[in-house]
Amino acid sequence: MRAVAVFAAIVSGALALSSMGAALAQDYNAILAAPDRTDADKQNDGKRQAAQFLPFIGAKAGMKVLDLGAGAGYSSELLARSVGETGKVYAQNVGKSEKLEARMQTPAMRNAVALARPYEDPAPAEAGAFDMATFFFAYHDTIHMGVDRARMNKAIFAALKPGGYLVIADHAAKPEDGANVSKTLHRIGESTLRAEVEAAGFKLVASGDFLRHPEDQRDAPVFRNPTPVDEFVLKFQKP
Repeated sequence: MRAVAVFAAIVSGALALSSMGAALAQDYNAILAAPDRTDADKQNDGKRQAAQFLPFIGAKAGMKVLDLGAGAGYSSELLARSVGETGKVYAQNVGKSEKLEARMQTPAMRNAVALARPYEDPAPAEAGAFDMATFFFAYHDTIHMGVDRARMNKAIFAALKPGGYLVIADHAAKPEDGANVSKTLHRIGESTLRAEVEAAGFKLVASGDFLRHPEDQRDAPVFRNPTPVDEFVLKFQKP
C-alpha cells in the first residue's frame, strides 16, 4: 500500500509540474497580433523575424527581465507582454529616451520600469535577481562608447539568478574585424562577442539562424547595406 501511495504522489507531482508548465506557456503569435500594438512595431516584426525571435528568447509569465540598451522600447514591450501581469521588465538605457518614456505611458508597459543607468551597473540592487537579460543590437555600441565591457558582462552575470539566461542579437562583422568596426559599420564579430561574454562565466546554450543573411558581405554600414544585414542571435546561461 505504501508503494502505491508513493507512486500516486509521484504521478500527482508530475501532473502538477505539467500543469504549471502549461500555465507558463506563451502564445507568442497572439502577443504579436495584439490589437493595441502600433503599426510601426508590427512593421518592425518583419525585420526582427519576431515570430521566431520571441519563442527563441523564451520569456515566460512571471519572469523578471532586464532589457539592456532598450532604445525606444520595441523589444521591452514585447517582453512586458510575454511576462504578463505577474512579471516585470526593466528597460535600461544609458540616458533617458523620450520615445521610451512615451511608450511607458501605455497600458502594455504597466509592468515595466525605465532605467537610466550605465552599462557597467545596469540595474539597482533593490531590483533583485533577474530570470533573464536581453541585449538587442546595441552591444556593439558599447565598444565605441568606451564601456568597460568586462565589467559590464560581469555585472549582467551577477544580476541573474543561477540558471538565468542572457540573449544577445547583433549585426555581424567579418571575423577578422572583431571589435574594430563598431563605430564605422555598427557591427561586431560573433566570435569576439561570444568570447567576451563567456569570459564573464556564461555558457552558450543556443544560437538562432533566423536573422542570418549570407549574401551580406559585412563590409558596409548596416544603415546603408545593399542587402539585408547578416545578424546573429546567441543565448547564454549562467551556470
